[in-house]
Amino acid sequence: MNLTNFRGLSAVKKCILGVLVIGIVAVIVIPPSPAAMDFLLMVSMFIGIIILLNAIYSEKPTDMSLFPTILLISTLYRLVLNISSTRLILSTGNAGEVIRTFGEFVAGGNMVVGGIVFIIIVIVNLMVITKGSTRVSEVTARFTLDAMPGKQMAIDADLNTGLIDEAEAKARRAQIQNEANFYGAMDGASKFVSGDAIAGIVITFVNLLGGIVLGATGIATGTPLPLAEAARLYTLMTIGDGLVSQIPAILISVATGILVTKANANPDEDVTTELSRQLFGKTLVLYIAGPVLIVFGVFTALPKVLFISAGLVVLAYANFADRRQKIAAIETDITHEDSEVSEIRRPENVISLLSVDPILLIFGYGLIPLVDAAQGGDLLDRVVMIRRQIALELGAVVPIIRLRDDIKLAPNEYRILIKGVEVAGGDIMFDHYMAMNPGYVEDEIEGIETVEPYLGLPALWISESQRERAETLGYTVVDPPAIIATHLTEVVRSHLHELLSRQDTQSLVSNVKDANSVLIDELIPKLMSIGDVQKVLANLLREGISIRDLVTILETLADYAHVTRDTDMLTEYVRQALRRSLSKQYFEHGSNTVITLDPDLEQRIMSSVQQTEQGSFLALDPGVTQKIFNNLNAEVSKLTSMGLQPIILTSPIVRVYFKRLVEQVAPDLIVLSYNEIDSSVEVQSIGVVSA
Repeated sequence: MNLTNFRGLSAVKKCILGVLVIGIVAVIVIPPSPAAMDFLLMVSMFIGIIILLNAIYSEKPTDMSLFPTILLISTLYRLVLNISSTRLILSTGNAGEVIRTFGEFVAGGNMVVGGIVFIIIVIVNLMVITKGSTRVSEVTARFTLDAMPGKQMAIDADLNTGLIDEAEAKARRAQIQNEANFYGAMDGASKFVSGDAIAGIVITFVNLLGGIVLGATGIATGTPLPLAEAARLYTLMTIGDGLVSQIPAILISVATGILVTKANANPDEDVTTELSRQLFGKTLVLYIAGPVLIVFGVFTALPKVLFISAGLVVLAYANFADRRQKIAAIETDITHEDSEVSEIRRPENVISLLSVDPILLIFGYGLIPLVDAAQGGDLLDRVVMIRRQIALELGAVVPIIRLRDDIKLAPNEYRILIKGVEVAGGDIMFDHYMAMNPGYVEDEIEGIETVEPYLGLPALWISESQRERAETLGYTVVDPPAIIATHLTEVVRSHLHELLSRQDTQSLVSNVKDANSVLIDELIPKLMSIGDVQKVLANLLREGISIRDLVTILETLADYAHVTRDTDMLTEYVRQALRRSLSKQYFEHGSNTVITLDPDLEQRIMSSVQQTEQGSFLALDPGVTQKIFNNLNAEVSKLTSMGLQPIILTSPIVRVYFKRLVEQVAPDLIVLSYNEIDSSVEVQSIGVVSA
């Protein structure tokens, strides 16, 4: 089949559903003949059987995700047939052989019996099957929607711990969304079933009463019939019509009930297999049920042959099932032992051992309750929030943070690894709280002395009973998960520039490209490579500057990339373009105090800059460097003693070199240039660093 024919066939398939729905509605306007009605009723019964069998043998409810749509169309189809059959019954007294045959078969020559049987069928469908299915749909929809946040968090937790990868996490989220959509639709679609049953009852009474009146008066046939004959004829047709419509309705109602109540323990098996296993899988139950049937047959007036025979059959099946289960258990043990031997003999695949997690949190077994959600631990949820918090604040995507217990560690110990290398750690006392004195609390509390793991501040471990008193006195009290989460957050912040990869940079650039395609096409790869952009972003993150405003960053790079290829100089241009956000980050309204550099020192620094093919570097005399450090320490101490944050202000061309110089002794010291301060910010120099 060529491509043109294939496309034509696809177009025809797309039109089929619309044509069918329009055709169904057209039956209301164009009355079918009795022969055509027989065919349409046969199709209705066939559809009901197909829907029921598909519901039975589907592995999970979402396998029939379009069931609500199918339910609506099939219900519409049956109601249209009810209307058409009503027209035929009331106008001609003949609605086809199918309806007549059903009426005669069920009534068996007795219209009273036929009417009672029909009423029972309607009541069973409406009050038992339909009402139960509707209620289950409502409850399932509510519970499914309520459980969505928890399921999403469980997926994030499994992803963080490394139990699943990104692809499986995406598939699970899609499955949860499909289930929510399906059960939400089923909650409303189940109303179709109950409405269909009620409409069937109303149509039946209309057929019966209207037919008797029209037949007795001769309006329908043209010849008045005796009242008894009219009652017999129209009761027969009404019962037949009701049964022909109710049987497919019952099939679809049962299908609806099966679909919304399906909860397979084993998703790889269908309902029939699973039901057989759950009902007849326990041989002890069968060994008890068999003798019970035999006792009923021997000691009661019940049919002895029937009950005794049934009891013996049950015992025989129990014996057969028991032997089969024992053989299966032995085969499973043998298979398990063979697989263990094969696993031992199989050459080890070491490729999986070569990967290094970007961020890994390992902990002793005593801290497992902090991670295990079943024991009330929320550390996994906090880790998820760390990634979101840093993404919002710094605009960078934090790699997946893996969590793993390690028996090599002490029970209450944890360690943080960046790219496989330990960079931080601490000890936690489980079921205790850490209380820290902010500096102004004079009252003392009892506790075990310790040190806060991130800042190294003195602290106390206190019990739950002391927590309220410590908070009342003014102590800062935090629980163990918060301690670990805070420590992990700060470690990730300080190493985020190392964790930013070229692939992460490409993802960030691709996200911007959707709305700024001209900018990206001009910059990458004509002026800069992804690696160059990554270096600039890493330089910004190294000093804690947010890269969320990526458009401004890339616009600045596009403006200056033709001027210089030095990524450090390009970073300085970007920082100047971000002056408004930098000013907001480091300065407050009103006057702000800073430390400046002596002009002679700035000149000496610039004269000591050496240019090489690999870039520029600062080559100062060690004695001069030590004098700078001593003066800097004295000026910074003045500000810290006043409770102020020390900020060094330099000329733009000196900033990057001075920052590299002081990183050796004060890596967290803020160094800004004059061009990085917004014009609305007032600064006042209260100290000068000289050599």
